[in-house]
Amino acid sequence: MILSHFAGKLRDRICDFSGKLSKSFCKTEKRFIHEMIYGIQARQSVRLSEVARSLNENIQLKKTIERLSNRLARKGMAEEITERVIRNGKSRIKENTLLILDPTDITKPYAEKMEYLAGVRDGSKNTIGKGYWMTEVIAADTGERDVVPMYQSLYSQKAPEFESENAEILNAINTVSRHTGDAGIWVIDRGGDRRKILGPLLENGRKFIIRMRGDRHVMFRGKSRSMEEVALGCPLSYSDRVVKETKGKEKTYNLEYGFRRIKLPEYEKPLYLLVIKGFGSRPLMLLTTIELRKKRSLLWWVLESYLTRWRIEETIRFIKQSYNLEDVRVLTYERLKNMMALVLAAVHFAAVYLGSRPKLEIMAVHIMKTAKRIFGIPNFRFYALADGIGKILDRTDKGPYKKPFLPQKGPKQLFLFET
Repeated sequence: MILSHFAGKLRDRICDFSGKLSKSFCKTEKRFIHEMIYGIQARQSVRLSEVARSLNENIQLKKTIERLSNRLARKGMAEEITERVIRNGKSRIKENTLLILDPTDITKPYAEKMEYLAGVRDGSKNTIGKGYWMTEVIAADTGERDVVPMYQSLYSQKAPEFESENAEILNAINTVSRHTGDAGIWVIDRGGDRRKILGPLLENGRKFIIRMRGDRHVMFRGKSRSMEEVALGCPLSYSDRVVKETKGKEKTYNLEYGFRRIKLPEYEKPLYLLVIKGFGSRPLMLLTTIELRKKRSLLWWVLESYLTRWRIEETIRFIKQSYNLEDVRVLTYERLKNMMALVLAAVHFAAVYLGSRPKLEIMAVHIMKTAKRIFGIPNFRFYALADGIGKILDRTDKGPYKKPFLPQKGPKQLFLFET
């Protein structure tokens, strides 16, 4: 009875969310988006065969898979879904919300026929393999538990339209910023210190915290010096201790930190270099537009903002593992891109939409309790949400509709999302 009750409520919420997400689409595409978000949640899988099974249609499974595959090929769908997700999440972006951009990848070591397979670095094995790159943007507030998945885009350097990794990063920044305006602070680790990224950020007046390499040259006290030289001469007036937990093990870091005021050679805007020692043999250098001064709490806030990336790395693992992302098996590039956008929508639903109103937040708590009672609950909140949603929907096994979807022939064909 409890599972059946929650399953009905979840179907209603997924229907409501997918309806808002697909306002600009035609009726058949609205139905498709609704079914894909439902199926990805119910089966915690990106396999079309699994999504098709979750729909519980009274036709051959092969026919359902073919229908989903045909709809998934629609050009431009990924961009439209991503825009809708960003619009839904933009109200959560405040002045100091962190917009954490992270390049990641999905590996397909045994794939042969997938379109535009390219070389990617498998971070878990530290090897180069076959797969696709992805750009993620996840919003979070320092010290808060909640995250807001905002952007996820798959690309291949072998695709005809591919320009560069810089272009992909800037497209992510521009797409999100088009809706959030000047709100938010961009936090970037790998690749963010390139002049082709820094330049547009400064020219557009965007705030950022970016990890820098030591060989970059900056202007300090009227002279051009390497960033590492400036960092090594920086007085470290403050100290703190942080603990990082990885796979159940804790590691303590004793940190010392301070700052210098600098400029980039091509720009007059004053910037600030936060220097931190304690993470390794070389200092960690964070370049930021935030005006630093001799105030411990301010310096610590910038450092903590960068360290929030640790939590976001866990979110990205959640996305990959909870929905078995690397098991994607569609063969064409357009379908792959559209599938990643649909996964973004599914993750946004679990992470954001279920907590957007008090009643939905209460439902989310009950979902996690149900997951704990039946299956065991992981420490990370969204693992529990994804697990609870999937098991509740899958166990009821009724498909995404309150009644079986039976489209009629002829001009009076009915659809779930009539407008």
